[in-house]
Amino acid sequence: MNIVAIEPLGMDKSLVTLYQQYFEKRGHKFTCFLDRTENKDEIICRMQNAEIVLVSNLPMTREILSVLPKLKMLAVAFAGVDHVDLDFCQEKNIIVKNTPDYSTIAVAELTVGLMIHLYRSLLDMGNKARTGGTRGDHLGLELHEKTVGIIGTGRIGSRVARYMLAFGSKVIAWNRSPHLELQDLGVEYVSLDKLLRAADILSLHLPLTTETTGLLSAERISLCKPSAVLINTARGRLTDMEAIAHALHSHRLAGAAFDVFEKEPPLPKNHPLLNAPNCVVLPHVGYATREAFQRRIDALMKNVESFIPPLS
Repeated sequence: MNIVAIEPLGMDKSLVTLYQQYFEKRGHKFTCFLDRTENKDEIICRMQNAEIVLVSNLPMTREILSVLPKLKMLAVAFAGVDHVDLDFCQEKNIIVKNTPDYSTIAVAELTVGLMIHLYRSLLDMGNKARTGGTRGDHLGLELHEKTVGIIGTGRIGSRVARYMLAFGSKVIAWNRSPHLELQDLGVEYVSLDKLLRAADILSLHLPLTTETTGLLSAERISLCKPSAVLINTARGRLTDMEAIAHALHSHRLAGAAFDVFEKEPPLPKNHPLLNAPNCVVLPHVGYATREAFQRRIDALMKNVESFIPPLS
């Protein structure tokens, strides 16, 4: 089979060489492009003769997939697959396998870090120290005994909930169905409206679906405490960005931190969150740790091997 990674996915030349040798011994060809492109024509060119494609979050649209008659499998180096036209893949019997757990620890740790960053104003305090300033009358906040609302208790949301319990926070959650193991630890499942009204910290951990798109609307944001802060390390389109920015400017929210947006960075200069007060924006780095990338490569290759014919 012709196996093509259309972007490096954390692999360097030496690792690519090892995989080329590994697959060649099994009668397959492995190619990896060591740069990333978002040019549609170049993406199609790279995938043209591939039977198995390794890709992260580049859009796999019907327009692209429809001109690739040899394609049999997409090995997605991402937990979410909302960038893949799954309906088309089903129509054409293209297998789609993701890597759901590689970034759980990385994203959960970043989520907690962003909570601390907002509560302790780390960037502002650092800038004061660098410019000869002092703390002045600044006082931060503690996570201990704060109410943390986890919206979505899948792999990442559940891990964040456990981390926050370790900090001594009260954790409430909203999910399609409660997780008994979290309830046993003390997590209370409540309605979404109750969570929004009660939480000091809101943390989003939902997949992007037709039901969850725009979930955190202006109307729902209005339910939050003015002292609440919002963390989004899940999907940008879960929220109304304009409404979040307006809430920050009007002090309807005390702070926010976003690692995800409507599209992958770079962000347009007029993006509403870039000029919003007390808003941390990151260029989608939650999943990007050395450990997570190694787990991702391992999981990708297991998915590929589960699909290709065994060595006879």
